[in-house]
Amino acid sequence: MKILFVLENYFPHIGGVEVLFKNLCEGLAKRGHNVNLVTHRIKGTKRYEIINKVHIYRVDCFHNRYAFTFFSIPKVLKLAKKADIIHTTTFNGAPPAWIAARLRRIPVVITVHEVWIGRWSALTGMNRVSAGIHNLLERLIYLVRYNRYICVSESTKNSLIKIQKDVSKITVIYNGVEYEHFNPKKYKEKAEKIRNSLDLKKKFVYLCYGRPGVSKGIEYAIGAVPYISKKIENSRMLLILSRDSAYRKRYEYMMDLIDKLNIKDKIILLEPRSFKELPGYLMSADCVVVPSIVEGFGYTAAEACAMGKSVVASDTTSLPEVVSGKYVLVEPRNPEAIANGVVKVYKKKVRDSGSKRFYWKSNIEKTEKLYESFINKTESL
Repeated sequence: MKILFVLENYFPHIGGVEVLFKNLCEGLAKRGHNVNLVTHRIKGTKRYEIINKVHIYRVDCFHNRYAFTFFSIPKVLKLAKKADIIHTTTFNGAPPAWIAARLRRIPVVITVHEVWIGRWSALTGMNRVSAGIHNLLERLIYLVRYNRYICVSESTKNSLIKIQKDVSKITVIYNGVEYEHFNPKKYKEKAEKIRNSLDLKKKFVYLCYGRPGVSKGIEYAIGAVPYISKKIENSRMLLILSRDSAYRKRYEYMMDLIDKLNIKDKIILLEPRSFKELPGYLMSADCVVVPSIVEGFGYTAAEACAMGKSVVASDTTSLPEVVSGKYVLVEPRNPEAIANGVVKVYKKKVRDSGSKRFYWKSNIEKTEKLYESFINKTESL
């Protein structure tokens, strides 16, 4: 098959969406498919290159992800001439993908990670006007006709059904986890070195990591520190927090909160760690806290579970689907509930559900089968 991906972001841009599409694109290319990809060009990247058999075309759009919607159209239309199917995702890659698919009369598939209609202001801190515009644009994406909507969890599917009523067009395909990379047996020695270097050898360590975006709820985990410290005297939070310029205000808010709560001595704050380094830090923790308000899939939880860590996660959206092993689900936006969850882990009073696995092989094969249903005309356009 000749597959064209239209994605506003792709590696080296880092995030859960990029992890999904890097593995999917490279997996499909490895299986013999011709894979082209159009994305926005970030500083220091080439306009065109081939990485692991994926042909990557980067569009200059003044480093503005919103401009990608318009600047990408000529390249997408050109590459769509030889494509059998187009695959895109929310948000800014969706319109050019849909336009090209309709003009070239080929099927188009869209992956939906989260549905934020009605929640833009609460989850991003946008003002009312900006939030209203984003609500409208997102609603328009779901109201135009795509041949199939891939949701990354049942939670996302349930949210999408409220807008896209044709359930037959919605398929759930879970993201994958790189279990060979997140293999606890590989990192025991590394974890010990990390604990020693940070003077955590005899401490109870609970780890929280990620972007300080509103939807991640990290401020609630920080707010739990005073409660945890009272109940587990010899405890420390290991906080790995992104300092990306896009989250500057949110990062500063977190730092102010730490000062206000007078808990600097209870938190070890670290710069973001690379994908290669991350499993060592997960392994070094006794517990991982995932305080998200919404999650389309929840990589943080899935990766922690893969490492065999006890997890305290918000009982919301996709997280109950993703967590497994030893875990505690707690009320979102509630620092005291998070603290009680961590204490349960400390006292070994957690449920053990057995392990859930999300394999990339399954993700790639299910996506490939979906494409083939259109290419072989078993489903109508």
